[in-house]
Formats: sequence, C-alpha cells, structure tokens
Amino acid sequence: MFLYLVQHAKAKSEEEDPTRPLSDEGFRDIQKTALFVRKINPDIEIILHSGKLRAKQTAEILAEALKIKNCTVTENISPLDEPEIIAERIINANKSLMIVGHLPHLGKLAAFLLCGDKNKKIISFKMGGVVCLQRDEGFWSLKWMITPDILEK
Repeated sequence: MFLYLVQHAKAKSEEEDPTRPLSDEGFRDIQKTALFVRKINPDIEIILHSGKLRAKQTAEILAEALKIKNCTVTENISPLDEPEIIAERIINANKSLMIVGHLPHLGKLAAFLLCGDKNKKIISFKMGGVVCLQRDEGFWSLKWMITPDILEK
C-alpha cells in the first residue's frame, strides 16, 4: 500500500483574502506536481483533504489530473490535529490513498508512521510537494518525495 502525503500548494495571505485560496504560484506549482505524479500512474482510490479552501483546491487539481473521482473532506487532518487518529484509519486501509493537508500535522503523521514518534522531524514538507510512503509487511518507509522547485530544474 502507498500513502501520498501532500502539503497544500501556496495560498494567498489572510490579509489578501481571508478564505486563503491558492495563489497563482500555488496553482502553477500543484499543476506541475500533478502532471509529474500522473506519469507515475499511482493506483489511488481516494483523496482526502481537510476542507480548508487551499487544501480543497490542491486536492481537486490532483484528482482531476489523476482521474480520481473520490475526493472528499475528512476530519482529523487539520493543522493542529493529533496524527494518531488518522493514522489508525491509514493503518487499517488496504488501498492506496492520498491526504492533502497542512503542517504541522503532515510532518507529525509521517514521523509517527515512519518511526513511531510524532515529535521527530523526519521529512521537510514543501507546499505543493508530495511524499510517498510505502507500507510493506506492517512497516512504513519513504519511497520518494517531489517538490515543485525540483520539477523546475
């Protein structure tokens, strides 16, 4: 099983727009990332997002590029949520999924799955980037990570 963790793409500031939609740069970045991920042809059944506008827009762009029909809001993946709650759902899943969320939650979730300690900084997430974790025989490992700035080079 694969788990794709995505930090939402760059959003407008709260002063610019209190709803915090994606910025023009954020739209460009996540579109580049989505095209790259599409080439890998991941077998993702569902994309979960926090419901915050920036995460929803990021998830919808990925869903369209990857032709995933099930893109839905879920609880327990907001910035300050504890990772153990969603980790239980992930651990019991038997199909690959993608989570579009926020820091610090994504960092804590990745650390919890990879080493059992949510307080360790294991991965440096980037806006509009994707981290792919793989579960094999009950253990998680980092398969790959891509960020928009890498795709520009």
